[in-house]
Amino acid sequence: MDSGTDFERPLPPDPYSLLPVPATFALTSPDIADGEPLDADFSVDGANVSPALAWSGAPEGTRSFVVSCFDPDAPTPSGYWHWTMADVPASVTSLPRGAGDPDGSGLPAGAFHVPSDGGRLGFEGAGPPPGDHAHRYVFAVHALDVPSLGLDATNSPVHVAFNVFFHTLGRAVLTGTFRR
Repeated sequence: MDSGTDFERPLPPDPYSLLPVPATFALTSPDIADGEPLDADFSVDGANVSPALAWSGAPEGTRSFVVSCFDPDAPTPSGYWHWTMADVPASVTSLPRGAGDPDGSGLPAGAFHVPSDGGRLGFEGAGPPPGDHAHRYVFAVHALDVPSLGLDATNSPVHVAFNVFFHTLGRAVLTGTFRR
């Protein structure tokens, strides 16, 4: 990339602020402090590993979860999906560090990854363009009213997100930042 590239642009809104507000529940991580910089381990320059996540207080009637990581600050009109794990059973309330491994070894039974916007199956770490402002990495867990979205690993993150919209009972969000 040309070092003279001008990255000046307005910051997009929080991606979930534009959607209806469902019930909320708690999302925590020993690896992420909300609004604070992510450790390099969670970047493409580091270990490229997904952080540990835990959630509690999902709404009654939750039958599955979708876990994702989205960068609304990517220099594209549509942001950038770094991770989407679908059909996580309702009995699962945490994921260990590395659950987003592309080999699928960290997936709960029945769950699957769809490719990131970069084509990586599993978690694709933070990787904003060098010299750009700090990007936000919005980790979200959606509680759904169905046990499965009826999709598979050939779907895109946008396709998953579109289907999540129609089945969301609640949402938990935790945001880290990263800059190169």
